[in-house]
Amino acid sequence: MTRQRPVALVTGGRRGIGAGIAVALAGAGFDIGIVDLEEDDAAGTTLDAIAAAGAKGLFLRGDIADVAGHDALLDAAWAAFGGVDCLVNNAGVSVLVRGDLLEASLESYDRCLDTNLRGPFFLTQNTARRMLAEAAPAWHRSIVTITSISAEVISVARGEYCISKAGLSMMSRLFAVRLAETGIGVYEIRPGIVRSEMTRVSEAKLDALIAEGYTPIRRWGEPEDVGRAAATLATGGLPYAVGQVVYTDGGLALRTL
Repeated sequence: MTRQRPVALVTGGRRGIGAGIAVALAGAGFDIGIVDLEEDDAAGTTLDAIAAAGAKGLFLRGDIADVAGHDALLDAAWAAFGGVDCLVNNAGVSVLVRGDLLEASLESYDRCLDTNLRGPFFLTQNTARRMLAEAAPAWHRSIVTITSISAEVISVARGEYCISKAGLSMMSRLFAVRLAETGIGVYEIRPGIVRSEMTRVSEAKLDALIAEGYTPIRRWGEPEDVGRAAATLATGGLPYAVGQVVYTDGGLALRTL
């Protein structure tokens, strides 16, 4: 199959941050495969937005935690598009219960690590091997991993989530160094307080914190904010960057007096 446009695969792409990224990449000239657990109304809305941006969109059912299913997932993407030029590791889960770190369960820990770290590691490995097995296309190739401000900011009520995101950040740097000489750019985007299903549970608390100046930019981050960053990286907008963190956090990570 001869491709006329680059292709991006966005995990967890049916809604929230993933949807914001998928639509931004469609607007930047990519055809899009969105990977998620279920094809529902939210997925349909995202696919409609991708089409409105003039791009081809396809839903691919897959569970990132199921490493054994990665080959079938990537086979489907290659069959549909003829290749993948950008992998966005976005899919993730939070803790089962927020609470005392001393009470964190094995089930919650394994769920976070399997979905947020183990799955993306092996999906990245598999995708990179496939990319390298083909001739380099005319456009930039990239792997963009969405971590979280929780990779560095401690939340003892969500310890297993923080550990998974810190590990994901190191994963991104490792692949960045390994793939730098191949021309595949590997980047990390670290969102702060972004409006999504995951943050909805704490919406009232976060509204108050933002109003009090918890973030220097006193507003919520939106999925589109992360999408713009992903599109910049995926199109090669930072060609001499290797493994650096791009913050989309409204200044949350900056220490102020």
